[in-house]
Order: sequence, then structure tokens, then C-alpha cells
Amino acid sequence: MMPSPTAMDGPVLRDIHLPPAPPWWPPAPGWWLLATLLLLLAVAAGLLWRRADQRRRHRARILAEVDALAIQHADDAQALAAGLHQLLRRVARTYDPAAVHARGEPWREALARMPVDADTLDRLLALEPAVYRPQPYDTGAMLDAVRRWLRAALTHRRRARRA
Repeated sequence: MMPSPTAMDGPVLRDIHLPPAPPWWPPAPGWWLLATLLLLLAVAAGLLWRRADQRRRHRARILAEVDALAIQHADDAQALAAGLHQLLRRVARTYDPAAVHARGEPWREALARMPVDADTLDRLLALEPAVYRPQPYDTGAMLDAVRRWLRAALTHRRRARRA
């Protein structure tokens, strides 16, 4: 009798079975780390954007006050000078508390801390006498000088906080 072909070939084996594919959940620890890092970066970017937006709005509000004063006191140069002078002192107070009460040379030094040209500084110093005595001055040039100083002061304050 002749042996069966299966017995001669050896036992019948099943084909190789591959393990099941790894599940997509839960992710490996590296993916959790990457997700956490991305979340932290998104939160930090959101906070930085919010701070920058707040600074931009604050600066725009202060510069809008100059325009509001110009419209409100278009016919009264003395009242315009008083309003602009008060605004300058209020902003100067944020980086130098002694600037609120400074007169004469200390006030000039407080204004000169900002990087503005000498002509702008001279125009700003002319505001204080214009508050108490009516005297003619170029309101357009004065408004430009105040805006220049305020831009420099608000930028300087932001840089000073970083340092």
C-alpha cells in the first residue's frame, strides 16, 4: 500500500497569521507629549496675541483722546492746552510717578526721557504756560508734537517692561 501524499510531505500546517493591526486608541506616549506641547503653544500664542491687542487698543484710546480734545476745544486754545497738558502728565505718570508734580526743568527732563526731537520737546514745554495765560500757538503743530511724544512714550513703556 502506498502512503498518502500528505503523510509523505509532513504534517499540514496552517498559513502564517499576522498579528492584528495596533489600535489607533490610545495613542502612544509620544503623541500625548506632542499634543500637550501643541496645546501649550496654542495657549501661549493666544495669551501673547491678547496682550498685544490690549496694548494696541490702549494706545489707540490714548491717541483718540488727542483727537477728541482737538474737536472738543477747537475754538478754545487755552482749554485745548490744558487738556493736552493733563493727558501728557497722565501718561508720564505711568513711567515716572514724580512727573505729576514736576515743573520747569524736572518736567522737561521727564518729557526728554522719550526719544523725541528738540522741536517736539519745545512745543510740549510751551503747553504749560499756555494753560495759565492765553497766548497764540500753532494748534496743528502742537497736536502733532503731542501725538509724537505719546507714541514714543507708549512704545518706551512697553520696552521698559520687557527689560
